[in-house]
Amino acid sequence: MPEPLFQNVAGRYDAVLCDIDGCLLNEAGGPLDLVALNKIAEHNVRAKTDRDRPLVTVCTGRPLPFSECMCRLIANDVLPCVCENGVWVYDPSVNGYHLDPAITNEHVDAAVAFRRWCLDVYADQGVSSQPGKNASVSLYHRDPDFLESIKPRLAEACAEHGWPFRVGGTWNYINCDLEHISKATGIDQFLKRTGLDPKRLAGVGDTKGDIAIAESVAWFGVPANRDPAIDAHATYISPLEQADGVVDMLERLCD
Repeated sequence: MPEPLFQNVAGRYDAVLCDIDGCLLNEAGGPLDLVALNKIAEHNVRAKTDRDRPLVTVCTGRPLPFSECMCRLIANDVLPCVCENGVWVYDPSVNGYHLDPAITNEHVDAAVAFRRWCLDVYADQGVSSQPGKNASVSLYHRDPDFLESIKPRLAEACAEHGWPFRVGGTWNYINCDLEHISKATGIDQFLKRTGLDPKRLAGVGDTKGDIAIAESVAWFGVPANRDPAIDAHATYISPLEQADGVVDMLERLCD
């Protein structure tokens, strides 16, 4: 186990693993809340300087380039982030791109084949595939109810073709992830690379997919806009939404 990459010498938690969509920004689009994000960046700058608060990184289903950008935006150039629901761990301290070692070329080929099938069947009905995914498939349609209606057929197609994906989703996307890869396995890789103690980790999420974060950390917070189905996993429910909620949680973690 390596020496911890970062330690909060004055408090209980060393790092916060924060989801992006629904937590740092609105998954449905729109301008970034730069005021709140700047507060998070200022928090991280103080964390690195004073070592008196946990450092915030991201743990997300978003592709690696988007995750790298968010790390830069919140001034995290120290701790790795979990991208593509565990497919990648990106280390900003060395510009390192690390694919989970349990992902093979065959898994990547399966993602390509499954993505092609999805678009062949559903593109003319308005379904698109989120670019930048390497070993998973994320589908978008402007009508979330339509996406919900095709989930059973996607699961059937995976079974028929032997594609090893589970079919889940967020508020606006269907996420099809490798059965053996998740945010939890990504956090395992994060821990191996950072030397951090999971008992000194906090997390933030807003949907069922973030239960994997909750089960991997010692403290889990959710913003006001969360799916109520995850309330049972929350240590703290913020009265504020999205990035404002994250700022509220960081203030609580620093008390």
